[in-house]
Amino acid sequence: MKRHEAREKAMQTLFQLDNTEMSPQEAMRHIVGEETDPFYEQLVNGTFENRAEIDGSLRSKLENWTLDRLPKVERTVLRMAVYELQYMEGTPAKVVLNEAIELCKTFGDETSGRFVNGVLSKYSE
Repeated sequence: MKRHEAREKAMQTLFQLDNTEMSPQEAMRHIVGEETDPFYEQLVNGTFENRAEIDGSLRSKLENWTLDRLPKVERTVLRMAVYELQYMEGTPAKVVLNEAIELCKTFGDETSGRFVNGVLSKYSE
């Protein structure tokens, strides 16, 4: 699985996990079946396990928004991108931002990408 596809599948998995009682393993099986990829699993498990810290970090960067008021797509993409920026090494920040914007174009609306870019750009300041 290529990294872009892994990010798409991870976004779908994390979207499904938001406000459900499902475990990450159940959600991953639902999205990809038995086909696993280490990068995909790390994104899902890491984002899920570090959600409280990630949410705290996001709250400090949001202006005129609360995390709970964000549309689910943007909230999920932001969580995953912040996990990748803060907890994973090896992927340049520009790549993470570009991938997050692409995910918003795929799963969000026409303003999602600009909003996510604005929030994530605060991580490189």
